[in-house]
Amino acid sequence: MGMHEGPDEDRIDCIERGRLEALSDLWLTGAAPEPRFDGVAQLAADLFEVPMAFITLIEKDLQRFKSIIGAGLPDIARSLSFCTHTIESDDVLVVLDTHADRRFADNPQVTGAPFTRFYAGAPLITKDGFRIGSLCIADTRPRHTFDERQQQTLKRLAGLVIEQMHLRQEEIIRSTVMNFSDATQLALFTINASGRIEFVNRAALRLFGYEREEMIGQLIDIIIPDRLRGAHHAGLTRVLAGGSTRLIGKTVEVVARKRDETEVPIEISLSIWNDERGVGMGAIIRDISERRERDARLLRMANQDTLTGLSNRNSFEGLLRDVLAQSQGATVALIDLDGFKDVNDSLGHSVGDALLQAVAVRLPSVLPADVTVARFGGDEFAILFPSVTQAQEALAYVDAVRSAFETPFEVGGHVFQMAVSIGFALAPDHGRDAEELLASADFALYRAKQAGGSTMLMFEPEMRSDSLARRATQDELRRALQNGELVLHYQPQVLLETGRIFGMEALIRWQHPERGLLLPGAFLEALESSSLALPVGWWVLNEACRQAAEWQEKGLPPIKVSVNLFAAQYRAGTLVQHVTDALAEYRLAPSALGLEVTETIALLNEDRAYAAMRTLRDLGVGIAFDDFGTGYASLSSLQRFPLTTLKIDRGFISDLLSNPHDAAITRAMLMLGNELGLSTIAEGIETEEQEIALRLLGCKAGQGYRYGKALPADEAAVLLAEAVSDQSEKRSA
Repeated sequence: MGMHEGPDEDRIDCIERGRLEALSDLWLTGAAPEPRFDGVAQLAADLFEVPMAFITLIEKDLQRFKSIIGAGLPDIARSLSFCTHTIESDDVLVVLDTHADRRFADNPQVTGAPFTRFYAGAPLITKDGFRIGSLCIADTRPRHTFDERQQQTLKRLAGLVIEQMHLRQEEIIRSTVMNFSDATQLALFTINASGRIEFVNRAALRLFGYEREEMIGQLIDIIIPDRLRGAHHAGLTRVLAGGSTRLIGKTVEVVARKRDETEVPIEISLSIWNDERGVGMGAIIRDISERRERDARLLRMANQDTLTGLSNRNSFEGLLRDVLAQSQGATVALIDLDGFKDVNDSLGHSVGDALLQAVAVRLPSVLPADVTVARFGGDEFAILFPSVTQAQEALAYVDAVRSAFETPFEVGGHVFQMAVSIGFALAPDHGRDAEELLASADFALYRAKQAGGSTMLMFEPEMRSDSLARRATQDELRRALQNGELVLHYQPQVLLETGRIFGMEALIRWQHPERGLLLPGAFLEALESSSLALPVGWWVLNEACRQAAEWQEKGLPPIKVSVNLFAAQYRAGTLVQHVTDALAEYRLAPSALGLEVTETIALLNEDRAYAAMRTLRDLGVGIAFDDFGTGYASLSSLQRFPLTTLKIDRGFISDLLSNPHDAAITRAMLMLGNELGLSTIAEGIETEEQEIALRLLGCKAGQGYRYGKALPADEAAVLLAEAVSDQSEKRSA
């Protein structure tokens, strides 16, 4: 046959694989001796009057014992076992005298313990015909005969062993099923054709509060609420009579009754089968109390503000849609708490949350019962006045809301005098659906806040136009940033005594492809109120630093380039990183950069922003208050804020010569700057007379049209070069 296996070898391999699989299917592979098999082995020893009887299993390379009677033997190598020969056929293997049989004469079990002289073994044959081991008897004395009748008896006993093995398999399955059923958290039931409970697992006992003996044999009615029994009986009768049900294979939610007569929501899935006793039915039951509670909680969360207990935006919008669908109109008011952010920033969010809860209690108390109050998030509240369609009536209600805030709030040992901005809109005049009406109220609220707060405004159509225009401008700005349409112009800052340019203020411009060069007044409000403020602000910072470095590389005198910060940049936690990265990228000294903030931005009470400005000032970056005198800065805030420079607003300079009050205020600001050790720059200087007056008041620096308007970078470079040339000529003269 050469190196290839023949048909006989293939058949033997197939039989061997089948035999090993049969052992595995019966869960006998590697199994230790079990007392349950000793009865058959003992019966064989007694019937044949021998001292030894064994039940063995043949694995791949090993013979294992499942029962040992009359000797203590370890598992042995398959090659040394008698049973290896026994399983070669379906017949009983009989060895009357091992000493006379060449196959076994030298076997260690013959020459040593247990000194076997007589052996008879019947193969253990599974239902599928695989020979997996043997039932064998042995004696230390030879025999002269072991007749056919005795062999048939041994084979029948071997059949009993196989039956025990199959019973053992079924018991393992049942035990596994029982262990699984008791381990699962699902409640399991079976009932018979009479509708009586035959099986319950531990989860079912826990769920319904019974002991096992209290449920077995009882009608399934014990877990069915009285009001549902009629329908249950009708369905059960139909199914048990051989009918059908649409519930099989589906999961349905119903309620069940516990032993204490309380009800529990359950999820149930039914199964039906037929056996020798007739129809049987099983149920898998899951307690869904937690899920129902979770669903209810999620429903509340979907419709209720978790902090205040008021309706949330989702619920409010749904109610508004319903009201508008059922009636002729309604009024919606949106409310924003003025200065609420300062409460959070100065006293913490816990106090802020307590204040919001106090507002949520007060608002409904001053309004009619049919009015709905909701919290949209943050410090924004909404009120729905159903059926209020007249402006005067709406105004009276909204004014009542405003008046409710005249009484201070006492929260956590603090007293708050809160004011509100309110925008309101009426349906159908200002919107025929919920979305349009809310948008109109939001436009009015925006205008109320824009007016400085403590204001209530009714929607007017031009508000929507302004908002749409602002949004269109924001969309254009986004494209402008991507297309490189934004540019910087530079206005010189000079020393009044000598006229020397010591700095340039970078001012943003928009080179619009259709409208030409646009000044900030045309787009700054839209820019500051959008998410573009940050990317544009960082672009301005980076571009100004790049330009300053370029001027230095061209040999122009080093100057300080100042940029204006947006509020978004001031609040951002990355200001220090952006500034230091820009300085490092263009190899600029910190003293070459100035940052300008308005008083309004600087007075935002944010410790993190203060810390960032202090860090930058300590690095050498200039920090200036722009348009000083037009905001609300106090002396204490000036002392606290890490400033290096004050810039006096142009409004005080324009009438400096004709208005004594402006002159007095300018003098005071200059003195204040000197006392605080700050540099002072006067903005908007246009004439020689203004310059002389400022110098007499002690002002040392200024900017304005007298020294040059804001110029493109190349023209600003020419101006710087000319200034250097002028200085050289003066020195040579």
